[in-house]
Amino acid sequence: MDWRTKLLDPKPQARQDYASLATPVYRGSTVVFERQAAVTDDWRQAENGYSYGLYGTPTTLELASRIAGIEGARETFIVPGGQAAIALIYLSYCNAGSHALVPYSAYGPNKAMAEGLMRGLNVEVEPYDPLIGAGISALIRDNTALIWCESPGSVTMEIQDVPAIVAAAHVKGVAVALDNTYAAGVMFDAFAHGVDVSMQALTKYVGGHSDLLLGSVSASGDAAYAKLGPIYQQLGLAVSPDDCSLALRGLQTLAVRLDALEKATMKVALWLADHALVKDVYHPALPSCPGHDIWKRDFTGATSVFSFSFRDDIPAEHVVSFINSLKIFRIGMSWGGVNSLAVVYPGLDRPTQDFGGRIVRLNIGLETPADLITDLETAMAVMATIR
Repeated sequence: MDWRTKLLDPKPQARQDYASLATPVYRGSTVVFERQAAVTDDWRQAENGYSYGLYGTPTTLELASRIAGIEGARETFIVPGGQAAIALIYLSYCNAGSHALVPYSAYGPNKAMAEGLMRGLNVEVEPYDPLIGAGISALIRDNTALIWCESPGSVTMEIQDVPAIVAAAHVKGVAVALDNTYAAGVMFDAFAHGVDVSMQALTKYVGGHSDLLLGSVSASGDAAYAKLGPIYQQLGLAVSPDDCSLALRGLQTLAVRLDALEKATMKVALWLADHALVKDVYHPALPSCPGHDIWKRDFTGATSVFSFSFRDDIPAEHVVSFINSLKIFRIGMSWGGVNSLAVVYPGLDRPTQDFGGRIVRLNIGLETPADLITDLETAMAVMATIR
């Protein structure tokens, strides 16, 4: 055999009995079959074998299996990010002429997709009060195909009565999808509470280090799995095996990180709740958070992101000065990583409340809580000197 041909031989030359604690990173688009009769093009790779790298390599499927295992799902699809997860769910359940419901406290890009892509596809997405509970039954129409929940809500942190919404929806044959990113899939049991589809931005807590973009969509049972799978295939939602490897590593430390983050975040939230310049603190474990009693009933813990608002007499431009004066907290939009972040929302859209540019969202990282409190205190002192 010519040496040029030898260079292209894909058969491994090294011993293959190597065992490790780490999942190997399998990169590849083409799947090689032993014989023609075995060739298949099937997105159900976990059941029917590998067919093409687009639907995942063993690294991808290992992550999917582990997410499904901790969430108690029938199956999980790994997608390129949280927004891709939202798109997969919308496009799996909604067709032209469909109606969907989304809480007005949902993740901003979810609402943007509702008003942009879905409207362009002739799908009406109606916003609803996240605290509506069983009252959502009155909003369900004959053509309602999907109800979104996100609990806690984005920025304003409303805790939804998901079991009540699920009960009202299922009576009328409507599916419920939940953005379960805040709870990392473990602090709120989506499927025990009746949800049909649960999604996460794995970018946040599972990744945990602000260095990857991934999402997951988990199906409660066969019906949801059959809805999601063909659309997953048609959209070509391939992900990087390298990112999946990072997420698998993140899962190994998820429990200890969540424990540390919960404790540190509570210390900072309680300090803010007692500060003279602070009006409200929106942290699920505090009574000041809308739906706090539901959080106590349904959740097993809290994580690292929460918000607070300054007093009404503090101008919005002073809040911006506060943000700019922070040293340890970095200004950034994401959360769930090891670094603390802060950002102000000057134009937050809520139909029942105008925050006037005075609401700030924090992500608490793994820095020492005393240092974070000192950073906040120093920035507030700077703000207080502004005339």
